[in-house]
Amino acid sequence: MAFSEEFLNELKRRNDIRTVVSRYISIKGTGKNPKGLCPFHGEKTPSFTLYTDSDSFYCFGCGVGGDVIRFTMLIENLDYAEAVKLLAERSGLEVPPDGIDDGFLKLKNTVLSINRETARFFNSYMMSTAGKKGYSYFKDRRLADATIRHFGLGYAPDSWTALADHLRNKGFHENDMITANVVYRGKNGRVYDRFRNRAMFPVIDLRGNVIAFSGRKMPDSDDTSKYVNTSDTPVYKKSHNLFALNFAKEHCKENLILCEGQMDVIALHQAGFCNAVAPLGTSFTSEQAQLISRYTPEVIITMDADSAGQKATEKAMGILSRAGVSVRVVRIPDGKDPDEFMKTYGKEGPHRFKALLEGAKGDVQYRLLRAADGIDTNSDDGKVRFLGRAAEILASIPSPIERDVYAGRLSEKYSVDKRVITAQVDRLFKKQRQTNAKKEARAAITVPYRDEINPQRGANMRAANAEEAIIALLIKNPNYLLRDERLKPELFITDFNRRLFGLISDRIQKGFGCDITHLSGELSGEETGRLAAILAREDARSSSFNEFEMCLCVLIEENEKKEIEADLSDDGDIGEIIKRIAKTKIKGS
Repeated sequence: MAFSEEFLNELKRRNDIRTVVSRYISIKGTGKNPKGLCPFHGEKTPSFTLYTDSDSFYCFGCGVGGDVIRFTMLIENLDYAEAVKLLAERSGLEVPPDGIDDGFLKLKNTVLSINRETARFFNSYMMSTAGKKGYSYFKDRRLADATIRHFGLGYAPDSWTALADHLRNKGFHENDMITANVVYRGKNGRVYDRFRNRAMFPVIDLRGNVIAFSGRKMPDSDDTSKYVNTSDTPVYKKSHNLFALNFAKEHCKENLILCEGQMDVIALHQAGFCNAVAPLGTSFTSEQAQLISRYTPEVIITMDADSAGQKATEKAMGILSRAGVSVRVVRIPDGKDPDEFMKTYGKEGPHRFKALLEGAKGDVQYRLLRAADGIDTNSDDGKVRFLGRAAEILASIPSPIERDVYAGRLSEKYSVDKRVITAQVDRLFKKQRQTNAKKEARAAITVPYRDEINPQRGANMRAANAEEAIIALLIKNPNYLLRDERLKPELFITDFNRRLFGLISDRIQKGFGCDITHLSGELSGEETGRLAAILAREDARSSSFNEFEMCLCVLIEENEKKEIEADLSDDGDIGEIIKRIAKTKIKGS
């Protein structure tokens, strides 16, 4: 993606990396390298570091890094051009028309336009006489007109081509409709509507774009599929989004409520609980947990009470905990879901549901309650069975203080010596730790680390370290390039670092900037992250020319060693080889 030097310089000036990052996470520290908790993986000790000198970031926990554009791409789930456009819009900077690629970005904009028009069509049709059945469905679910408008709900006609015909009349091409996944092409080559005779729930992203749809079958339908959902498209990936987060993000300072389905979320929003969200036609994912962690410290789970809902709850608890999010669980009486609960209690529903939220159990408490299901804990046999399960749960808790607190509670409640419970928990904890250590050791042996970005680095560590130091020093001091004529691309032993050097030296020779922002448009996201890692590792290194010269000498020496090794393998003249080895030693001394 090509943007002008002047535009990128101004974009960087207006979007200070600390200011941009602070919109999403708390950054602490007043020096040149402030830190925060990484928004891209769960952690309790800050390893996400800003480097204000190079306008970059790097996380030593998960290895993600880059500049302000890369950060925006990751945090907002955008491609490079979209991230540049968003930063420009936020800072009042106009994107030059020749700086935007007409390819993939144009396709994404077309898909968004199709989705927006499709949402309007479904809503308009529902509000017409012909679509009365859809309107009645939502009214029967006790939704107010204001709620229907707020969520942009609609109804898909019981027709094979109504939407396709409408979009075609609006000037959209069939192939783009198929890409948007609102229609499909049949075996006969004709295009048919994907959603037919269904209550429609548009999915809206954090910027207000309609990115997908979920269609629920009507009560009179004999369709075997309860829901039909948009598949992944250029603008939508279901595992990376949450239903109603666009609304909930403004109301989740304390916590989010995680529901199972859209109607549960809508019913809760209508009742005043505007911090409710739900996954989208799939089980809860680590990507969704990371997304949640950017907005709130705690999630209250309200999944269905059936066995599938309980399994989903336990899975979500683990995923959220690993993402650093606190978890509590609500058990709704009589196996009801939030939507049914609100219908059952009417005006009393919000008050009663608030009480349920206040009494929500922490994840350990919830697991202990679940462990007691089906067991008569008043009997000796039942007590032994339950405490055995409870000990396994406590053994999974990393904190010794937390393990001790719960052991004490179990001791008091079931009249069992705390030392006995603690001994069992400690034994299981050590056993689990040993098992995990063995698994990690086996994984390290069977799955050796492979550097996908610079696969030659491992076999050429000394040269690669020198190469990376030179790259970092050149970005800090571009004038060094012209101060030593020995520095040539062919000196670089690893292909990736040679390519980085080529990009940097080319820009320096043309008089252009060569920092990470200028280079990120020429690199993939992973490559930009690697460059950020190089800058982070070299941040504390002296940036003097003497340091640069030392690294250059190391690189020259490593090249000479490579030549000698090649000569030896080719049975070269031993006398000449000895002379060259001696020459190398003199240079290195």
